[in-house]
Amino acid sequence: MSHKTTNWSSSDDAMVESAIRSGASRRDLLKLMLASGVALTAASAIVGRASEAVAATPVKGGALKAAGWSSSTADTLDPAKASLSTDYVRCCSFYNRLTFLDKAGVPQMELAESIETSDAQSWTIKLKKGVTFHNGKDLTADDVIFSLKRHQDKATGSKVATIAAQMTGFRAVDKNTLEVTLASPNADLPTILSMHHFMIVADGTTDFSSGNGTGAFKCKQFEPGVRSIGVRNPNYFKESSNVDSFEFFAIQDENARINALLSGDIHLAAAINPRSVRLFEGVNGFTLSTTTSGTYTDLNIRMDMAPGNNRDFVEGMKYLVNRQQIVKSALRGFGVVGNDQPVSPANFFHNAALKPKQFDPEKAKFHFQKAGVLGQSIEVITSDAANSAIDMAMIVQATAAQIGLKLDVKRVPTDGYWNNYWLKAPIHFGNINPRPTPDILFSLLYKSDAPWNESRYSSEKFDKMLIEARGALDQAKRREIYNDMQIMVSEEAGTIIPAYISNVDAITDKLKGLEPNPLGGMMGYAFAEYIWLTA
Repeated sequence: MSHKTTNWSSSDDAMVESAIRSGASRRDLLKLMLASGVALTAASAIVGRASEAVAATPVKGGALKAAGWSSSTADTLDPAKASLSTDYVRCCSFYNRLTFLDKAGVPQMELAESIETSDAQSWTIKLKKGVTFHNGKDLTADDVIFSLKRHQDKATGSKVATIAAQMTGFRAVDKNTLEVTLASPNADLPTILSMHHFMIVADGTTDFSSGNGTGAFKCKQFEPGVRSIGVRNPNYFKESSNVDSFEFFAIQDENARINALLSGDIHLAAAINPRSVRLFEGVNGFTLSTTTSGTYTDLNIRMDMAPGNNRDFVEGMKYLVNRQQIVKSALRGFGVVGNDQPVSPANFFHNAALKPKQFDPEKAKFHFQKAGVLGQSIEVITSDAANSAIDMAMIVQATAAQIGLKLDVKRVPTDGYWNNYWLKAPIHFGNINPRPTPDILFSLLYKSDAPWNESRYSSEKFDKMLIEARGALDQAKRREIYNDMQIMVSEEAGTIIPAYISNVDAITDKLKGLEPNPLGGMMGYAFAEYIWLTA
């Protein structure tokens, strides 16, 4: 017996979607449509289309539970002092910024209605009206001025004090408008204001334990080093969050974090090591969310100390590093090959024309012979403190041995690594988190007096180009300058960036709406506001 195909309308699609939301199974829906004269192939397509539509439609309700990987008794709800991913997640839940970065890395307005300038030095910021803090106070220009100025007070201990120092003048024009003057032109101000530390707090705040912000969640409970619980803010100025509540805590042991997800205790396990991805193979009900946003582990050669003060040694190391093998073996494919400079492909200003140094052991050997280091034992410091650094060190060491260079890889504990070895040892690994602009990356890492100048790179020309690009409103001009600066870092600095590492968050397939973001994993740490849970 054949079935005659009936005409099917969008209203009928909506009826099928409604049935799916009510719990109807695929088999029940197919039987119903076949009985109504719909052909099997058409019925299957209709159910598939409706299922996809249902999955993409946010659902209200549910209690979200997620686990990060880092926490301590120093956990804070003060955005200026935030230093760990756990802090960032909580601040994104309880507070808002003037701007935020979308998944393309473009700044969008959040608390600000507009941010305008004619010279990149004097900026006018207009605020959205009708925004209130959790305690009912209206958002005003005074709150924004207080929030920005407190970064400049040494007593605050702000993590972005050096970036905020460029803001030299503040004036409230009216309740919803303010002016900010910079020491020198910086066209990146809207992007800078999207950083997690620049969340807006209420004027005069000294006690941050209640998390009194304008964000999508109100703080119900906060125990530093333990957990936080937020509940939906019913007066949120944007569309309210989908979940009713959000609990966040850290499980530092990765196996325990994965087991908590697999057992259904949490909906998201953040930052899964590529080595552990195999634990999800063949397991139904879970998926991996991958974000390649600019995180990298680099091999740093200090050029002010032996053997890095010999240019041929640095060149030899750059030819010795097999970037493709590092992505394949050390990162298990969760990364993209790097070209020895910090501006990743996720960034608007990434120089895609700059090709990575080719792996060439013979050229490496030539430079090592010129440097006179063959036959010597050269110490390389590595640690689990830097993501995949031990695996990278083993790969480089094995290749070096094949051409007669002895790299003595010294594995040191994670505890104390950043204080005792990073920036200090002649050859060591670092680990850099995403930053939203080339200016911030170059200012922190490569300017002659940069606080985190990992290889002690110094160039007067580079420093002048940094200031020129910072003040240029012409995006084409800025791109040209930043392209040249990326080439300079790649060819002249002693930092080897073999790959941009993908952040992998493991999630239950009940969690929907998670998207990559250039500020890092977990949707740039702001996922709680945007995701939803299915039944």
